[in-house]
Amino acid sequence: MKIYTRTGDAGETGLFDGTRVPKSDARVDAYGEIDELNAVLGVARDAGVDVADRLVNPDIDKILLQVQRDLFALGAQLADPAQRIADRVTKATLTPEDVSRLENWIDRFEEELPPLKRFILPGGYTPGAMLHLARTVCRRAERRIVGLGRDAVDPVLVTYVNRLSDLLFVVARVVNRRAGVTETPW
Repeated sequence: MKIYTRTGDAGETGLFDGTRVPKSDARVDAYGEIDELNAVLGVARDAGVDVADRLVNPDIDKILLQVQRDLFALGAQLADPAQRIADRVTKATLTPEDVSRLENWIDRFEEELPPLKRFILPGGYTPGAMLHLARTVCRRAERRIVGLGRDAVDPVLVTYVNRLSDLLFVVARVVNRRAGVTETPW
């Protein structure tokens, strides 16, 4: 199979239900944002979220790997307005249990952190800063998904992305803390 198909040369792409839409379509934009988020998480993982000043944090890398897999499922669901693929491929479906998993991770990591008393500036150790960037991309993706309309997507997807941005914020703080980087208050 070749990587190029030439089917998008006129500025259109195909959704999973066979519909051809412009590449500027709001749905394509939404799953493109999810793709960008996935790529940013890949960079954060490669930058060393699992190693901070000789401390090994394999829990964070494993979590982000699972999130990347979830984002592929989320993107597939966004590219499937007729919901044909989700019924056939269970790995392409996000559920309320996936949201609960994010909440459990948030709760676990928050136990490591001092409570926030002020806003903090994004940054710190490079992997932590990349996770702050991922959080902002996640929020943008959330806005694009919400912009599709209430009836256009499964509400679980909106909840998942909303909770994911919270997780990314908390994990960015944990990575920075484990690396011994002090947060900068606003």
